Amino acid sequence: MGLWTLLLLFLHLATDCVSLSAPANVSITSYNMVHILRFWPDPQTPPDARFTVQIHSTRKQRWKTVAECAELTAGQTCNLTSKLKDTFGYHMARVQAFRTNQTSSWTTSNLFHPLADTVLGPPEFSLSGCGNCLVLQIRDAPGTLSYHNAELKDLQKEMELNVRRTRDGAEFTLKQTYQQETVIQYLQPGVEYCVSVSFKSLINRNSVPSERRCAFTSPPPPQHTLFLVLGLLGGFTLVVVIVVGRFIFSRKVKNQHLSCMKFKSQPYTCLTSSLTEEDSF
Repeated sequence: MGLWTLLLLFLHLATDCVSLSAPANVSITSYNMVHILRFWPDPQTPPDARFTVQIHSTRKQRWKTVAECAELTAGQTCNLTSKLKDTFGYHMARVQAFRTNQTSSWTTSNLFHPLADTVLGPPEFSLSGCGNCLVLQIRDAPGTLSYHNAELKDLQKEMELNVRRTRDGAEFTLKQTYQQETVIQYLQPGVEYCVSVSFKSLINRNSVPSERRCAFTSPPPPQHTLFLVLGLLGGFTLVVVIVVGRFIFSRKVKNQHLSCMKFKSQPYTCLTSSLTEEDSF
């Protein structure tokens, strides 16, 4: 009986000394300067195992345990946004599985650069017509609650607008500095255009364009309204011609009358001439 007890004790100690399987696919993903560490536990890792996270900066040359992520369970993530304060440096993270008397080896992520590797999400915006143009109104740039809000705004200084005409698919691209209201000019009136917006930066090329939003430029006036305007314009022109003509004629008659007053010796001839000119007009 003592022999079996020793054998069972030996097997128990041997089992405890076996290392846990290391986590896999340790990576840092970032969206609008919010940095999240993810990993996959090994399928053979016991359910009661926990995971600890450490980060490393190439400038400080030492590993530091993340207190908030020292005892993660399988499926949990670790938010490193407030830990990676050096946005111009390179960082790594590593994860280790552990339980009582057992640990795994560390699994390390790739190098991560906060400014260059984050993904720039699109803004929320509205689109409305303004004659032969469109007005693009940005509501709020994404990431306003990010820990690195100032750095994110620097990455969002330049916008790229892709404008497509629905009728035939013709499109063009505009690049300009960020502003909440943008007027897209020189478009055709009464035509539908669809616009997509994304942020661009010299440091970061990982931008996601927005979904296209569509709107009509202000439509041209209806045809009957156009005819009415042309008719009124023609009538007004005719009235102006008549008024100007009568004014010229009255001035001419008045001048002729003054001439007759000077030549009193021939009043009949002058009056006849005046009447003749009036009839001819």
